[in-house]
Amino acid sequence: METLFIGKFPAMKKRIYLDYQATTPVDSRVFEVMKSHFCEHFGNPASRHEFGWEAENAIATARKQTADLIGAGAKEIIFTSGATESINLALKGIAEAYSGKHIITAMTEHKAVFDVCKTLEKRGFEITFLKPNRDGQISPKQVEEAVREDTFLISLMHANNEIGTIYPVAEFGKIAHKNDIIFHVDAAQTVGKIPVNVANMNVDLLSFSGHKIYAPKGVGALFVRRKNPRIRLAPQIHGGGHERGLRSGTLNVPGVIGLGKACEICAVEMQTEATRIAKLRKQLLDGILSNMEGVAINGTMENRLDGNLNLTFYGVDSETLILSMKEIAVSSGSACTSATIEPSHVLKALGLSNLQARSSLRLSIGRMTTADEIDFVTQQIENAVNRLRHRKH
Repeated sequence: METLFIGKFPAMKKRIYLDYQATTPVDSRVFEVMKSHFCEHFGNPASRHEFGWEAENAIATARKQTADLIGAGAKEIIFTSGATESINLALKGIAEAYSGKHIITAMTEHKAVFDVCKTLEKRGFEITFLKPNRDGQISPKQVEEAVREDTFLISLMHANNEIGTIYPVAEFGKIAHKNDIIFHVDAAQTVGKIPVNVANMNVDLLSFSGHKIYAPKGVGALFVRRKNPRIRLAPQIHGGGHERGLRSGTLNVPGVIGLGKACEICAVEMQTEATRIAKLRKQLLDGILSNMEGVAINGTMENRLDGNLNLTFYGVDSETLILSMKEIAVSSGSACTSATIEPSHVLKALGLSNLQARSSLRLSIGRMTTADEIDFVTQQIENAVNRLRHRKH
């Protein structure tokens, strides 16, 4: 990013991006491996000629790169258009393939899970929405107590997309398998950021997106366990039998190759990147709390994604705050719901009032964030909040 230095902080020509949980830029290394597959090696991987074989081989490499990042086998990876499609395939596919009436999930799930469960509820399934504690955590005890004789599916996210809380999914998986229940995990916020191993986590189905880990938008994956137990799914898209009959349609070859490369990079750099990002988050949080009053942290700082902060600024409307800081890109919640006027369902589930929820910001730090940017953001937030509070009085 080009900068002009004026006084203590650089005057940014571009907006500072602190919304990495909404999406990420494509890493230049990812883009580099994708380029030739748009115009030169453009074959359909289902075609039986040299162009198709080139694409098929590239897809096979990406499938292994993706599988390796989560401790899966290559044949257990189904490529999709993103986590939302993966979740729909997982939950609806299980509901149609297995007998059972009861599903367990949480009130704080991403809308992609929450809305699918609401849709299944209209079809006659019974859904238990577990309520988190004030820190946003769901306990294994809650899950165990919710299990019924007719429970056939548990779907709980690995980490929350708004408050960053990391769930004890391995414990949830043990409970599921002990009761012969299928366990799905939305890992869109954790794959590539913290260690994910589907075997150690006792996961049967795991969904994630490329655009959260510096791959392009429009590509994602679903892990489907092949043994102990072998998971069956009813396809939700028909026509051609691609992806072993589970997801028909010609693959987004450049996107899939980009996802594979992004996974390979994450496997190598994850720990170093997490340490650097955690340091930047501490810098941001310390800077805000040391200079401002009337600020509360939403969620616990333990068992939290390194790059996530969700803060309530009392006496300030978050949308007004965002609009008053034109140089900074942050959000008031999930990108999938930020266009609505409803307060965050996640923050409401934690016990925040509508007013408190509408006074909250999510700030998320990523691969391209710098310490200078953090200092600049801290000052801009302080100035904007003080200005808006003064205006109210």
